[in-house]
Amino acid sequence: MKFKALIGTSILAMAVATPAFAQDAEEEVARDAFGGEIVVTAQRQSERLQDVPIAVSAFSAESLEAQQIENPSDLQLTLPNVTFTKTNFTSSSFTIRGIGDLCVGVSCDSATAIHQNESPLIGTRLFETEFFDLERIEVLRGPQGTLFGRNATSGVVNVVTAKPNLDAFGAAGEFEYGNYNSIKAKGMVNLPIGDTLGVRIAGFYLNRDGYTKNLFDDSRIDDRDMYAIRGSIRWQPTPDTTLDLMGYYFREDDNRLRIQKQYCQRDPTGVLGCLNNRRDPGVTNANSTFVGVLTSAEFLAIRGIPTAFALGSLYGPDALSTFAPIADPRVVNTDFTPTYFSDELQLQGRLEHSFGAINVSLAGVYQEARVDSSQDYNLSIQDRSFFAPALNTLAAAGAGLVPGLPASFFAPIAQALIPNGPNGVLCTSLAEESGLGSYGGRSLCTATPQDFDRSNQKSNAWSGEMIVSSDFDGPFNFLLGGIYGESHLTENSYYVNSFGIDYLTGILGTFTALGSGGTIPPSFLATPFFRNNTDDLKVKSYGFFGEGYYEINDAIKLTVGLRYNNDKKRVQARSTLASFLVPFGQTGSAFDSPFVGTFDADPGLAGNQLFQVRKVGFDEVTGRAVLDWKITPDNLVYASYSRGYKSGGINPPLQPVFAVDEAFSPEIVNAFEIGSKNRFGALQINVTGFYYQYKDLQLSRIVARTSVNDNVDANIWGLEAEAVITPTPDFVVNIGASYLNTEVSSDKFLGNPRDPSGGRSDAVIIKDITNGSNCAVVPTTAGNAAGTAGYVSAINASLGLQGPAGFGPNSGINSPGAFGICSVLQANAATVGALFGGIAIENAGVPVNIRGNKLPQAPNVKFSAGVQYTHNFANDMSLTPRLDVTYTGDSYGNIFNGRINEINGYAQVNAQIQLNGPDKKWFVKAFVSNIFDSQPVTGLYVTDQSSGLFTNVFTLDPRRYGISAGFKF
Repeated sequence: MKFKALIGTSILAMAVATPAFAQDAEEEVARDAFGGEIVVTAQRQSERLQDVPIAVSAFSAESLEAQQIENPSDLQLTLPNVTFTKTNFTSSSFTIRGIGDLCVGVSCDSATAIHQNESPLIGTRLFETEFFDLERIEVLRGPQGTLFGRNATSGVVNVVTAKPNLDAFGAAGEFEYGNYNSIKAKGMVNLPIGDTLGVRIAGFYLNRDGYTKNLFDDSRIDDRDMYAIRGSIRWQPTPDTTLDLMGYYFREDDNRLRIQKQYCQRDPTGVLGCLNNRRDPGVTNANSTFVGVLTSAEFLAIRGIPTAFALGSLYGPDALSTFAPIADPRVVNTDFTPTYFSDELQLQGRLEHSFGAINVSLAGVYQEARVDSSQDYNLSIQDRSFFAPALNTLAAAGAGLVPGLPASFFAPIAQALIPNGPNGVLCTSLAEESGLGSYGGRSLCTATPQDFDRSNQKSNAWSGEMIVSSDFDGPFNFLLGGIYGESHLTENSYYVNSFGIDYLTGILGTFTALGSGGTIPPSFLATPFFRNNTDDLKVKSYGFFGEGYYEINDAIKLTVGLRYNNDKKRVQARSTLASFLVPFGQTGSAFDSPFVGTFDADPGLAGNQLFQVRKVGFDEVTGRAVLDWKITPDNLVYASYSRGYKSGGINPPLQPVFAVDEAFSPEIVNAFEIGSKNRFGALQINVTGFYYQYKDLQLSRIVARTSVNDNVDANIWGLEAEAVITPTPDFVVNIGASYLNTEVSSDKFLGNPRDPSGGRSDAVIIKDITNGSNCAVVPTTAGNAAGTAGYVSAINASLGLQGPAGFGPNSGINSPGAFGICSVLQANAATVGALFGGIAIENAGVPVNIRGNKLPQAPNVKFSAGVQYTHNFANDMSLTPRLDVTYTGDSYGNIFNGRINEINGYAQVNAQIQLNGPDKKWFVKAFVSNIFDSQPVTGLYVTDQSSGLFTNVFTLDPRRYGISAGFKF
């Protein structure tokens, strides 16, 4: 039996007979509506459906259109055990069987490998665009390291674009108008040039108003303005040789919201900012933030700075206390308009030639990608009236009206931040590379105090791959390949800017200079914003892989594959926030300051370093073995074992420094799977069961304003079923269902940022007023709550701070809390603490064991169903109504689980009706998606303790409806 007939791919086809703009590929097997045959390349060969053991779903261009799958987020609505969510830093997570991008950071690799035309994409913006002119999309579930490269521990998404048709001229176009003034256009032109050359040009454009209303200026935000264009060339000089070239460019420039909404059960004490019991539509207590503590009267008094310069008191109301929460997830009140820009260039080439029974493929891809996003950090408006006394004091000091305070030290602050006086505009540093911000004239001046963030990245990557495969008549065949790739990230920064940070860096820097006895000129602390910056990341990777296929007899086949992976990473990074003095009037860069030598980006090395530089390398052997039995031509059963690998990485530098691992280990997964692929007349049904043993699964948490990654072990198992029922060619029903169980399988003790007490009632949670982090004071003898509270009260009294107080009922916190200084509490624990029965300090919080907890973004159940019927008229026209229903079950957005981290299950219903013209040369369609306007949360992110522990959430689109019309010939 020939090899290509031997190793087909068991894919549930979803080809719907509706007009779409993919080519009519004559080389594909003829297919009917659902359940017909689609040629795919999920095993690096052009292969037939329902023949080989691998859990994978495929969508033809027609099925994408019919099921209203317009972008990658929509794929989750029909795929079993697949979810998709945006994440906090202009990225996304495509999760398969509970495994997604739980690792956060530039040195993290995606667990789901993203390919276009089988070539790997690194740092792609593909998940922000719309689908257009595709041949199909393949989603492979489970580790795919043997054939599809490193890091494919969860699976592979392979987007296959339509190629030029060499046989005939063709063109297609579609125009859509919908609510939110949505205008979308798609088009394609296919031009054959002679008998061996063809050119295809396709593109799309989308422009719509925002989904979210901003009460501040009655505007709409979270809009879209994007386009993409793709050009393809195919040259077939002989029947055995094919050369495909493709160029692609995508661009978006609008005010997309990276974060849809923030939630917070407001903490009245300010020690935590947000409590641990509920996600309320509220804002954090600003006294808990880095700005709140370092501009407080209590902290300034400890530093010997006049409290008249304080923006507030730790024990008084805060600048967010008057802000009215808004329950509607599509309504915000923000004084900062978000901005979003991204673009990507792709150049691809693939040369294939058949030397008789030996096939050779050479492929390469080059990418350039950029993204730059800013939005309101708290999605709120601060009340500037709370700052009035301090700003009046600053203005007076800048004018030389405060005895003992030279105007030359304070005038530069006033000129930079309140240029028109204390009642005029307030200026906030822009998120910019010089590090000078407002004190270098780079500022945003508005009537309200600003706080916003910026996430930006610029990268390029390339890879080349060669595959040699056989097509012998005998029982044995093989596939051998090798790949080499490099990626280079030249900029990745996350900024947090606020008027309060500008103010505190000016005041604290100036009083530091004043106290130097004239040795330091008037100065501020740089950077006057938080910036976590990866200045350079280089990744080099190569792998060798191969599979052998042995046909034991006409029905039973054995597949064995191996792969060697080698990854090397070099990272240069630093984190800055009020880190060193810079004289006022400094030009160029803050790092040109004569005092930059006091800054140390890498305390792990002797001397002061301007960057932390780290190198790591990993290598691993992975593989798979599959035994499948084709009982009949329409019935297949299989059992497989596969070993997956995802490389480790480097945790970014922290400020302040906490004890975390410098690097995190690679992931290893041992995956066992059994399945069956069947067709029984009008019924096609595929079922799969799987069990995963994960070692060193990578998980992220926030420490000291920065995402760091840990490794844990986990077990995962689940069931999947997909079915298509076609009683007649015109009546189609498709059903999908899955069950998933995930749990951490080994002991792992971590401090929960939401509850640093670890649930203990004998601890005291401390808000460190020198940096905004939390620590916990615990007794050495369990249960001695009185001793712990007494110790904190005694130390705090010497600092002018109050003793512990409870967080109130329904807070989810068993212990009391207090403002304090963790280092002071630590320094006195051995001496003063002994008087209170023994005291210990947990700087990252009391560790709790997460063994048995569920993995994030892993819904326990999923279900989807779709039905359509095509009524054919006598004039060759047809009418096709369709209805789709999907349900995604409960999950967690955080490894610590608990009620506050729970993501409720949700349902979504889509419908459409389409009138097709004769020979399907034109169509008119009416559609509605998310009929009941559900507002489900797909993921969440808990921010840092120095930001107040609020929760960012990410959602699906609201109800959309509209009409479209198109043609093709």
